[in-house]
Amino acid sequence: MNRREFLQSCASILGGITIGGCALAQDRRGPTPSGRVLPNIVFILADDMGYGDIQAYYPPSKIATVHLNRLADEGMRFTDAHSGSALCSPTRYGVLTGRYCWRTRLKRGVLWPPKDEPLIEPSRLTVAGLLQQHHYHTTCIGKWHVGIRWGRDEQGEVDFNKPIEYGPTDVGFDEFFGIAGSLDMVPFAFYHNRDPVAPVTETQTALPFPRFIRQGPRGAGFEPGRVLDELAERAVATIESRAHRDNPFFVYLALTAPHKPVWPTGRFQGITTLGPYGDFVCQTDHAVGQVLEALERTGIAENTLVIFTSDNGSYMFRLAESQQDHVQDATKQGYRPENHQANANYRGTKADVWEGGHRVPFLVRWPGTVRPKSRCDETICLTDFFATCAELTGFDLPNDAAEDSFSLLALLEGRRRSFNRAPVVHHSDKGVFSLRDGKWKMVFGNGSGGREQPVGKPFQKPYFLFDLERDPAETTNVIEKYPDVAERLEKQLERIRNHPASRI
Repeated sequence: MNRREFLQSCASILGGITIGGCALAQDRRGPTPSGRVLPNIVFILADDMGYGDIQAYYPPSKIATVHLNRLADEGMRFTDAHSGSALCSPTRYGVLTGRYCWRTRLKRGVLWPPKDEPLIEPSRLTVAGLLQQHHYHTTCIGKWHVGIRWGRDEQGEVDFNKPIEYGPTDVGFDEFFGIAGSLDMVPFAFYHNRDPVAPVTETQTALPFPRFIRQGPRGAGFEPGRVLDELAERAVATIESRAHRDNPFFVYLALTAPHKPVWPTGRFQGITTLGPYGDFVCQTDHAVGQVLEALERTGIAENTLVIFTSDNGSYMFRLAESQQDHVQDATKQGYRPENHQANANYRGTKADVWEGGHRVPFLVRWPGTVRPKSRCDETICLTDFFATCAELTGFDLPNDAAEDSFSLLALLEGRRRSFNRAPVVHHSDKGVFSLRDGKWKMVFGNGSGGREQPVGKPFQKPYFLFDLERDPAETTNVIEKYPDVAERLEKQLERIRNHPASRI
């Protein structure tokens, strides 16, 4: 009997414990509670991609999102999915922890590196940590933006050339390759695990929209226009290296596009008729296609759960017919409706409490489980990813983890009647809440709470009540017509906000 056979024999008796630093392999791809082999998981999070940027969601779109369209054809298209916030940092916290970010110290806005401390506490279980416990190899690639504790020099000043003191590899990831925040934020540098990939010795100059970027320290050789390609290449390399290992893998691929800087590479420039933003969306679609092709090429697509979504809506405004837009002038941050609607027919943009701020694409492919060309109209939230992974692996969630997460496994398996979720809470840039329960949506503020005028203030009346079945564009406030509904929703929000969890 060789060493591998010996370890496998021991595994059948000892249940996969670790001997001499080597985890026994037999149980690493053990069955799910439903009897399936544990799948690999690839979670792709675009940055600021709107509901209307993908043809599968908005057929009038002139952007040929062929790979995302294919993903919709081969899996399930969720039509009523929402990010945990209308902004990136709080949404990313929610994806990783299964908890609404407004329960943390970050009540408004986003984190700003390098001054802001990490949001995820060392004691908090993340979805990556959960999967690690089930022998998944966990990799984070791309935009982090939930806080890094930086190394410091002898004077106590942040030093981007020092190893990271607290980051992704401290909260459940075996490996990290990416950037600290958005691609328009300092430092402009890649980090691998804790170390900068290249010395941070250069300075990035500030640029206006569409290549909007701030001035600040930059790693040697770092090219903002190459970042999207490099992240896709890194994801492909990770898939290829992990494809035939004994244990499954989890790749959290947080793309930097189509968030600003809008910087499509040469081969994508002019590929659409919609200016640099349209070209960049097309390049983002291509990056997803590279991941899908890698799964096919390595022969593991059949046992890989792929999820594609976005951290919030698009920042591109809907402009009036009389205004010049991004097609005529690339410096304009918006489109006339006849050219493009990045957030489809929904009201508002990124940062807003309106639907355009947080209703996002959500595509799932899992061969053998998810029926091709299927559609789900249930209201869900990106926080639900955590509980889905927990049910998939047979993990019983403790009360102090994933407090706002509800498993989507029943929906993926076509068991719609088995799905039961608390109302989804929406949250804007300026802290305006809204609550979604069935067809009803109530906004607890007197404006968008984000970018669209009037911005308004949290918990300042008049509030808004919308019947989204009849009025998905949120044009008519019916709060005076349905005071009993408004009263019920107000009590529901109060209960969720005052209780440590919406998953009771």
